[in-house]
Amino acid sequence: MSIAVIYGGTRPNGNSEKLTELVIQDIATEKIYLRDFNIQPIIDMRHSEDGFQERNDDYNSIIDRILPHDILIFSTPIYWYSMSGTMKNFIDRWSQTLRDPKYPGFKSKMASKKAFVIAVGGDAPYIKGLPMIQQFQYIFDFIGMEFAGYILGNGNKPEEVLQDKVALFAATQMRNQLIENI
Repeated sequence: MSIAVIYGGTRPNGNSEKLTELVIQDIATEKIYLRDFNIQPIIDMRHSEDGFQERNDDYNSIIDRILPHDILIFSTPIYWYSMSGTMKNFIDRWSQTLRDPKYPGFKSKMASKKAFVIAVGGDAPYIKGLPMIQQFQYIFDFIGMEFAGYILGNGNKPEEVLQDKVALFAATQMRNQLIENI
């Protein structure tokens, strides 16, 4: 089984990235940093005769990279009690891919994957991050993907999450779960 990590943070080596790196340490993964790509916002054309129009950006190259993998890890800081705008923009574009003739069977291909979420925030994330986890659950349910687990961590300043013993323990548990799957 192969793993792709989709990083939604805009700060290199941010807390969500640090926590994710602990989970995947010494595990072969493909790392995709959304901040390094130009992903245009979706223009909703679901009800137009012409349908969605091709966007001149990097989005399809990311889809091409994640489709071969069996496990997807979504790593995001918690911004305003939700996933980062970068991550949300990427997921919003799935609506377009669901109807894109270049990606036949996109939904069924995504449904064959397991998904994990790792998120870190600084304002009571163990409670206030739960609506975001529920949002991911709804996304995964819609696409048919198995939601295999999540970690919420507490951290605001650089590397602060490394002081969160609960998140560090959860990272060890998720790491063990991933190792069992590969």
